[in-house]
Amino acid sequence: MTETITLSRFARKRLFPKAGRTDKLQGTDPESFTAHINAHPPIKRLPGYAPFCELWVYENWTPTRVMAVPITDANRHLLRSAYEARTAKELPVLTRWFEGVDPPRATYLIVILYSAEQMAKEGDPIDADWGVVGCLPTAQPHEIPMAPITMLRNALGVEEGGSGVPLDRAAYQASVEFWETHANWREYTDR
Repeated sequence: MTETITLSRFARKRLFPKAGRTDKLQGTDPESFTAHINAHPPIKRLPGYAPFCELWVYENWTPTRVMAVPITDANRHLLRSAYEARTAKELPVLTRWFEGVDPPRATYLIVILYSAEQMAKEGDPIDADWGVVGCLPTAQPHEIPMAPITMLRNALGVEEGGSGVPLDRAAYQASVEFWETHANWREYTDR
């Protein structure tokens, strides 16, 4: 039996934002993206951070660029920060990103999937086996550590925008080590 995949409401907004945001998925739209991942098997399936989560690795078929850029002395001055919430229901948290960097094209797209049962638990029921909740454009076929604030939000529970998975101290420390030396980037072409 072939497993079916659909986009969650959360991922639809986060991966395919308004025109002009070139730091999100490029060269595809929600329907084409979903059709592609349903029609092509991943090159690798990785376990996620909880039993209801899997990461499916695909070779990047889009012009999407890597999501995380190393912080160097040459680009440190391009870092920005603000308190932001991903949705109207979430509390704003401190977020950091680059503006004005030119990242390379990603070699892989790592699609983050939650089971249908977890999607229903989080108030976003789906009519498929798996719901896409995110996508990591990377240079390597392995996961970028989840951001520390995302781990904390998940530990707070579904009512605060998380998944209800308790904090794993070792995974949190690994995340901090990575994100101390890397940052996401944003580019707006409609300013």
